[in-house]
Amino acid sequence: QVQLVESGGGLVQAGGSLRLSCVASGRTFSDLAMGWFRQAPGKEREFVAGINWSAGSTKHADSVKGRFTISRDNAENTVYLQMNSLKPQDTAVYYCAAQVLSPWMVKTAQNQYTYWGRGTQVTVSS
Repeated sequence: QVQLVESGGGLVQAGGSLRLSCVASGRTFSDLAMGWFRQAPGKEREFVAGINWSAGSTKHADSVKGRFTISRDNAENTVYLQMNSLKPQDTAVYYCAAQVLSPWMVKTAQNQYTYWGRGTQVTVSS
């Protein structure tokens, strides 16, 4: 069983930055592929970014490319999402996800992840 706890959300003005963190426990962190998803009010949960076990491969949604960066620190059991140039449309609950199977592959679909955190709210004001 893997437990995930997100932090770092908050209220920020458009154009500002936030860094989300997700700490994992219950499994060797370097055995996990990790991802970030988000869900805005009235919308479905969507993929934001993913990273494989070694951080040698990452993917970002087109909507955040050039603004958001996923990274991980295996020594700290933590995956990060650096969010720059935030826009009001980035307002959502952000979720961390983990998968044990095939951790060398970056995963972009919700059903490819087994473990989920409870989420952290990000609100961007205009």
